[in-house]
Amino acid sequence: MSVESISPVVVRRPSSRLRRGFDWLRGTPAGLVPLALTVGVGAGLGAVAFRYLIVWFTELFSGHADYAGAGHAANHLLPRLGMSFVVLAPVVGGLIYGPIVYRFAREARGHGVPEVMLAVAERGGRIAPQVAVVKALASALCIGSGGSVGREGPIVQIGSALGSTLGQLVRLPEKRLRLLVACGAAGGISATFNAPIAGVFFAMELILNDFGAESFGAVVLTSVTAAVIGRAVFGDAPFLHLPAFHLTSPAEFVTYVLLGVLAALVGLAFVRILYGFEDLADRIWRGPEWLRPAVGGLLLGGVLLVLPQMYGVGYPVLSGAVEGHYVVWFLLVLLVGKIVATSLTISIGGSGGVFAPSLFLGAMAGSAFGLAAHAALPGLVGSAGAYGLVGMGAVFAATSQAPITAVIIIFELTGDYSIILPLMAAVAVATALSKRLSRDTMYTLKLRRRGIDILRGRSASLLETLTVAEAMRPVPAPLAVDAPLDDVLSRLAEGGDPAVPVVDAQGAYRGTISVRQAEAAARDNELDATAGDLASAVPALSGGQTLASALSMLDNAEDDGLPVLADDGTELVGWLNHRQVLTRYRRRLADVAEDARSEPRKLGGFRVVGLTLDGSAGGDADLAGLRISEVNWPPTTRVMAIRRDDAAVPVTGDTVLESGDRLSVLVPAEYADRLGDLAPRPAAHV
Repeated sequence: MSVESISPVVVRRPSSRLRRGFDWLRGTPAGLVPLALTVGVGAGLGAVAFRYLIVWFTELFSGHADYAGAGHAANHLLPRLGMSFVVLAPVVGGLIYGPIVYRFAREARGHGVPEVMLAVAERGGRIAPQVAVVKALASALCIGSGGSVGREGPIVQIGSALGSTLGQLVRLPEKRLRLLVACGAAGGISATFNAPIAGVFFAMELILNDFGAESFGAVVLTSVTAAVIGRAVFGDAPFLHLPAFHLTSPAEFVTYVLLGVLAALVGLAFVRILYGFEDLADRIWRGPEWLRPAVGGLLLGGVLLVLPQMYGVGYPVLSGAVEGHYVVWFLLVLLVGKIVATSLTISIGGSGGVFAPSLFLGAMAGSAFGLAAHAALPGLVGSAGAYGLVGMGAVFAATSQAPITAVIIIFELTGDYSIILPLMAAVAVATALSKRLSRDTMYTLKLRRRGIDILRGRSASLLETLTVAEAMRPVPAPLAVDAPLDDVLSRLAEGGDPAVPVVDAQGAYRGTISVRQAEAAARDNELDATAGDLASAVPALSGGQTLASALSMLDNAEDDGLPVLADDGTELVGWLNHRQVLTRYRRRLADVAEDARSEPRKLGGFRVVGLTLDGSAGGDADLAGLRISEVNWPPTTRVMAIRRDDAAVPVTGDTVLESGDRLSVLVPAEYADRLGDLAPRPAAHV
């Protein structure tokens, strides 16, 4: 045999090994280990690069590594401007990052964590790869030019984008892709705060909402890896250095409980004011979105001119408050100033987090409370710094409703275990009161204002009303189990199908052969293989299954599609892939839109809006107990689907709506923003 005749096999064999390696990464528990480690390295390096980028831009715009602690100092690079440079810095920064965000990744605007939560809950963990670069650049520019926001939200989004990009490169199924997104979030928090345990619980409690063993192990690996990188660069010292803390008496727990109440009120006020500023800015602004950060930067610059302590993240000021350097009235001024500065930064289109501002507000409120309490009860109340520290955790718990993360993050920031009991008491009270007064967190409220309620789950989908039998196509011509490799190759090469079923002599389904499997057999010279040898058992669908449930199975089948079996589980009755699902969905949606009017209308004139009848949404709550025909829907509106207790409900004019129902409503675009203002009406209208 000549060398030339065997060289193709020798050259191509590594491709087969590479494919098997990808299969191992995608489908085995052990495959998560290298993925988690890789995300940890990426998140750690990303956090390091992002922090240096912030310092570099801050020095460029202000002349200081952290201007918040510099007082009313001038920028030595622009001495003639004096203190007035702080008015121009946000404008120049906005002129740079505004167009970048608008052009390349609009999801990089704002504080980042809600977008990660949305990607995990609704988009299968998919985040555009460019988000990591755009978010890092935009947030560093925003913070460096005076934006009063934090670096933790951006690094969560950066790490999550890196995890999602890696998962998409190796074509992970959605469950694992979501997990890598959470791993990236954990790695970002771990590296930037030197808090590996808090990074784990932040990801599990806020992002993934899953404490399963496999998920926990992967997130821990990523968090530890990122922390090692962060500590190698920034050192292992605690974030805050505090004097020794001790409780003066058990009665002091009462004051910490009261601090928890105060923290809940401060946290909820921050949330409401932040989104109130956003609403006001949306109503006022009429120019191009890319210019909004620069124009709004003039207002932010005015705030910084009065209170330069609001410049950037503000950790020096936070430390000063906890260490007792400020009097009560100035602490209250800083608290109000931070709420205004952060709300203004976000509302004008800035890019940065609200995690650090929440800690800042807690430090100001807690320190002020501690000073006042110590003055009133000097023999009962300890140092004000301890109250500032506990206030940090309590306000964050109130805004995020994540008490485990709040307790652990403060413990890791200080390395002081003696504070843990009063911290737990205040955090528990703040969380409970926050949940009592508001069902939304700082993060989920942003999504619910866009019609996305991840606390209750997805809205009903039209796919839940369609079945596999309605969308499937005829079965591709099957192969017999004893068909030789040559017949298999001929069938796949000439038939045009990416996969074909295999049946036995009685016609019972025995598996599927894909083009990739046939190629692997050809590369390995398995000339004696039969169709039965090559066939693999893939999940099969049933005709009565909804397209919504079929999609989760099709995600793992890629483009090959899946067989549809009769009720006996052996007879092939059809074949389904993503193309058939989309075709059936498009036809049904067009039918609904056409039925809504006497003449056809393009789908572009409609929007699908989700409504949740949860008793807390004003007009929506009034619909519970009504028939669909009794609701005063906008003209040409149709209820497409209803989800109740995680099951689809048939939609007719006589369907009675119940509290907790999640509706998907097809509505003309001009009425979409007013769909929440619904009321009963006497006339029937479906």
